[in-house]
Amino acid sequence: MNIMKVVKLLLIAILFVSSSGYAQHIEQRSVIPQEDFLFLENITKDVLEASRIYPGQFVSKESGSNKTGGTLIRPGGRNAYPAFWIRDYAMSLETGLVSEEEQRHMLLLTASTQCDQSRMTKGGSLIPFGAVADHIRIDDGKPIYFPGTYDYEQQGIPQWGSLPPFCDQFYFIHMAYCYVKQTRDPKILLKEINGIRLIDRLKTAFHVPPSNDSNHIVYTTEAMRGVDFGFRDAQTITGDLCFVSVLKYNAAHELAALLQMLKSNNANQYLCIAEKIKQSISGIFMDERGMLLASTGKSRQPDVWATAFAVYSGILEGNELKKACKVLAGAYKAGTLSYEGNIRHLLTTDDFNDKTAWEISLSAKNTYQNGAYCGTPLGWVCYAINLEDTYSASQLAEEYINELRENDFRKGDAFGAPYECFNKSGYNQNPVYLTSVACPLIAFRKLVR
Repeated sequence: MNIMKVVKLLLIAILFVSSSGYAQHIEQRSVIPQEDFLFLENITKDVLEASRIYPGQFVSKESGSNKTGGTLIRPGGRNAYPAFWIRDYAMSLETGLVSEEEQRHMLLLTASTQCDQSRMTKGGSLIPFGAVADHIRIDDGKPIYFPGTYDYEQQGIPQWGSLPPFCDQFYFIHMAYCYVKQTRDPKILLKEINGIRLIDRLKTAFHVPPSNDSNHIVYTTEAMRGVDFGFRDAQTITGDLCFVSVLKYNAAHELAALLQMLKSNNANQYLCIAEKIKQSISGIFMDERGMLLASTGKSRQPDVWATAFAVYSGILEGNELKKACKVLAGAYKAGTLSYEGNIRHLLTTDDFNDKTAWEISLSAKNTYQNGAYCGTPLGWVCYAINLEDTYSASQLAEEYINELRENDFRKGDAFGAPYECFNKSGYNQNPVYLTSVACPLIAFRKLVR
């Protein structure tokens, strides 16, 4: 072959590689630029540090000093919730920014406060055997199983549920899973806490939330209502419950993995539970558009967070997956999903009426969990939209990062991003909020791999 022919073939090859590479680049375009990803990673580190309560550290007159014997991580910095909240902490673990020592302390503290004997509260609510605390006081390490209070004696009134929130049981399993995964040492699962092995405590916790025998979907009744997920504990949601069932699906896989490490024969039991949940979700909750409903009873409304989280967790497949991603992408483009990169629980078109977003809420419309915009689910939503429309996912992520940069709490006391939530009127709540950056960071890591 002569030299000119070789050169010609090489040029054709280069052009082919370049063009196909360009097409591939467009198709697989990163949802978030590296510069923005590093910014998010750094602000998450700083929010996490602001959220730490070191041993002996004084927080407030109400909550006192940390006397639990180790570092705690609360939901945020500044004046955010002065206690150790299990779900917020657990939702931030996959950032990889929490040390093994810190994880061990908070895992064992949570295990030690698990309810070992069912009892009724003074307010008439039930704390069942195996229940995990909603939050734990820092001064005396006492568990508070219900939202709405820091008072151990006065906790548990029906306004906040007749049963403890269901999500914390599954986040307890996630805490153990993350610790064992990071340390590569499952021996802690055999450690006895108050006479009960940790692995047995995890199995007990898994079965606390009431579930249907046939499909293992979590449910609640009006008579004995439990909050499905703490990020909407101010709402009344009853019947079969979507979001927490997705949490249960994830927890079943994690518990199975832990049992497999111990060479237990019970692992398959939990894999079967996960599969039944996966097979049941869409048939029970999906509407004609592709949105998953929050529940089948009160507040039976299309749920943005549950829909995106189900996509993110790998529950939806095939046409149902496509429908879910398409409707979220369409809602973003229509302006009904987000504001400055933060996400509503419900699309603005799906509010219950002109007075409330959720059917029954303790907060006013467009404030807090009843229609304000939150950063926590942003990563799940971007993940879902990206499967349908990468450009829209990128735009949404850019809006989110821009708001963080503009209102970055590190600029001074007049700035507070990341907020727990805010709305278009200027309302905001809880600056320097951890899951508003930690959860998106975890999701974006999946998208940039």
